[in-house]
Amino acid sequence: MLVKWIRCTVVDRPGFDRGQRKWAGLLGEPGFRGQGGGWSRWRPDVAHVFTFWESRPFYDSFMARHHDRLAAAQSGTYKDARAKLFDHRFDVKTGFEPRFTDADVVRVAHCRVRADRVEHFSSAQERIWNPAMAGSPGMLRGVFGEAPGNEFLVLSMWRSAAEHGKYRADRLERLALRAGTEADVAGLSGAVVDLNPSWTV
Repeated sequence: MLVKWIRCTVVDRPGFDRGQRKWAGLLGEPGFRGQGGGWSRWRPDVAHVFTFWESRPFYDSFMARHHDRLAAAQSGTYKDARAKLFDHRFDVKTGFEPRFTDADVVRVAHCRVRADRVEHFSSAQERIWNPAMAGSPGMLRGVFGEAPGNEFLVLSMWRSAAEHGKYRADRLERLALRAGTEADVAGLSGAVVDLNPSWTV
C-alpha cells in the first residue's frame, strides 16, 4: 500500500473546503483505497490530506490521467503545497484500513532517521511504540511508512482529541527515552489534524 501525505497553507479557506469535496471523484479509481484530512490543530491555516493507494502503478496511472482535472477546483486557494509518498511497512495496531469515519483526529509524525540508526528505529517502532499505542484507550489504527532517504511516517487515528492528549501527556516522554528516539532521529515534524468529515472519500 502507498500513503500520500499532502500539507499546504490555505489562503482561501471556504474555497479550499469546497474544492476538497470535489475529490469524491476519486471513488471508482482503480487501486484507490481511501482519503481523509482536515486542519492542523496547531496551525489553523494548514490543511493535511492523507490518500491511500493499493500500489504505485495504480497511483501513477491516476496522476497521469485524472489528477489535474480534480485538482483544478482548488487552484488559487492554497500555497506551499508539499506532497510525500510512503510505502507501507507495517500496521500500528493490527488490520489497518484507510477509514476515517470513526476517527476525530489523526496524529502524523514525519521522522528523518540517521542512516546508521534505521534498523534500530524500525525495531523500536515495532517493539515499543506500536504496543504502547495499540494499548492506549481511543487509539483506533495506524500505519508506519517509509520513503527514500531514511524518511518515515507514523500515522495514527484516534477516536477523540482528548484521548490522544492523554496518551501524549502520560506516556510520550517515557516511551521516547525507552525507544532511544533522540539517538535515532535527525529531524522530527508533525501535526495533530482535526478531521473534516466532508473531506472523507
